[in-house]
Amino acid sequence: MKSATAKYAAIVMMALCGGPLWAQDVTKSYPSRPVRLIVPFPAGSVADNLGRSIGERLQSAFGQPVVIDNRAGASTLLGAKMVAASPPDGYTLLIPTVTTMSLAPQLVSKPGIDPLKDLTPIARLGATNFFLSVVPSFPARNMKEWIAVVKRSPGKYSYASSGIGSPHHIFMELLKRQLGLDIVHVPYKGSSSAMLDLLSEKVDMAFLDGTLAIPNIKAGKLYAVGTSMAKRSALMGSVPPIAETVPGFDWSGWIGFAGPANMPAPIVASLADEIRRLQGTPAFVGLLERAAMEPTEPLSPTEMAEFVKSEYKRWTPAINASGATVD
Repeated sequence: MKSATAKYAAIVMMALCGGPLWAQDVTKSYPSRPVRLIVPFPAGSVADNLGRSIGERLQSAFGQPVVIDNRAGASTLLGAKMVAASPPDGYTLLIPTVTTMSLAPQLVSKPGIDPLKDLTPIARLGATNFFLSVVPSFPARNMKEWIAVVKRSPGKYSYASSGIGSPHHIFMELLKRQLGLDIVHVPYKGSSSAMLDLLSEKVDMAFLDGTLAIPNIKAGKLYAVGTSMAKRSALMGSVPPIAETVPGFDWSGWIGFAGPANMPAPIVASLADEIRRLQGTPAFVGLLERAAMEPTEPLSPTEMAEFVKSEYKRWTPAINASGATVD
């Protein structure tokens, strides 16, 4: 009986130790084969360009190929679900955005993923400031004038968005709600279509990210009356934040880096360290500028996880207030 008991105890100890020892072995050899980086956007997009830059950095640091896999669809949830269903060994990674981690899971009735449980946040890459842009004929050039003009004529003016449930849509609905404004929403299938109608003055205004807004503002084709982030834009500091006129208005998009849930901590730390090194290079700063993105303070994986949780909770009442749904 004693020998049987001892034998059983030894088996239990081996079982208990086997997992951690195996994880340590995998961590020490990581990566020993190609890594797949899923970008839930089309090739050539901002997220794709950032993903390729990170892929090059990781490939150089680890000596293994990093294959970019563009999986656009389902408001970025298609790619996110593929990563969530992958083994948590660091060989399948993701470039998520605020849409992936906060918006789409709450806008879709059956998203098929819980970003707070099914993914491991690793790093934040940068933020997207949105410019509240108006056509040249609009009789306002700053937020105070804009509010006064819209209040005088309820329902007269219209705004474009890249689609129902997009940040462009939700930002304007929040602003309307906070100020008691009546502006007609005209949703489009993507930013390009919305931009064309805005430039031709078929609609009066829109929240635009920097890639679309800044060139047209500089060319005098549009005017920006404010920005969605509460701090001045690093790209166009002459445009004051909306928050200077509307206290508390502080919203932005962002892009991050993640993997499946339950990844080994040493692998997460190793990936985060390499991304932090990349963020400190002039090449990365230049990439953000070309993508019209705002630089952000690097976050540790723990800080990124807390950031994702807080963002998810923060967007919940905003989504509800906007009445947006994509079902």
